[in-house]
Amino acid sequence: MSAETDYILIILGMGAVTYLPRWVPLFALSRRRLPGWVLDWLDLIPAAVLSALVLPALVTSGEPRHFDLFRPELYVAVPTFLFALKTRSLGGSVVLGMGLYWLLS
Repeated sequence: MSAETDYILIILGMGAVTYLPRWVPLFALSRRRLPGWVLDWLDLIPAAVLSALVLPALVTSGEPRHFDLFRPELYVAVPTFLFALKTRSLGGSVVLGMGLYWLLS
């Protein structure tokens, strides 16, 4: 096989392993009525993913990474999170977070 054929097969394989795990559950569950607890669980996934992405940046610093609770980002994130939890206002949370970070910097 040539290098071009290898590249095409690799790209097709990567597409298949990316697309199929998303398509199969969607296809299998699209015509079914899901229980309420499953829908509630699915609603939590975006918050869990966002937390997994943001938390390490808030509590670690340096290279190599080490645990650091005295970061201004963490001091800003806690009241901003509490504000967002209470008000459910995305715009207000962004403005508050930016303002607090500006004050602490």
